[in-house]
Amino acid sequence: MSRYTQLSLEERCSIARLREAGQSIRQIAATLDRQPSTIARELKRNTGNRVGYQPAYAQAQTSARRWTGSRLERDDDLRNAVLGRLAAGWSPEQIAGRLAHEEGRKIISHETIYRFVYAQLKRTNDTKWRLYLPRAKIKRGWRTKGGWPRMQGKCSIHDRPPDIASRQMPGHWEADCMLFRTPGPAVLIAHERHSRIILAIPQPRLRAQTVADSLAQLLQPLAPSLRQSITFDNVLGWEAAPGKGQQVSLRRA
Repeated sequence: MSRYTQLSLEERCSIARLREAGQSIRQIAATLDRQPSTIARELKRNTGNRVGYQPAYAQAQTSARRWTGSRLERDDDLRNAVLGRLAAGWSPEQIAGRLAHEEGRKIISHETIYRFVYAQLKRTNDTKWRLYLPRAKIKRGWRTKGGWPRMQGKCSIHDRPPDIASRQMPGHWEADCMLFRTPGPAVLIAHERHSRIILAIPQPRLRAQTVADSLAQLLQPLAPSLRQSITFDNVLGWEAAPGKGQQVSLRRA
């Protein structure tokens, strides 16, 4: 039994010539002394949607599949396009979706982009590579089988009372911290749902007690009726105590 060998560039040129002449797969296989399945597989895997079957294109496709490195390392144009959009603030998900929309087919997955950036971080030991990513983290963090770890006892924002969701009653706030590309202090933002007023205060540390003290300081000048509750993004909600105005108690949003 003969051992299978990869098709050569000369054989691919013959396939293209015989295919253009109208010969069938079995006729081409007989001429090249190859199995019909080999010719069929070659035409199926290495025929482009626009260029059809071209020997040079087929040879490049075969070489690319045998490459063990990252696609972004061997494709300069694609790498420049991806890195340029990352530098402009695009996320890997947005880049993958836009490229697929422009080309009409999937070009690259967002996971490939993430793996490439984190591989550069590890290989070059240059932490500036993390600035290409939206969250600018050196590590992606822990993952569980069902996705990202979930907070125990967390309540959905949809469980809030109807008077908060309708924006008809003043005194209900939403809060979040604004982070920046460069590490350093953040800004604590509080948004009143009824009046749409926004208050901001610098936040030197993102610790629970520090944030609670800042919220109490931010809302202290307001009347008790104007500080009914606060819902914080992705964490338990903060409810301002209506009495003294100095205390902030933790409750579920």
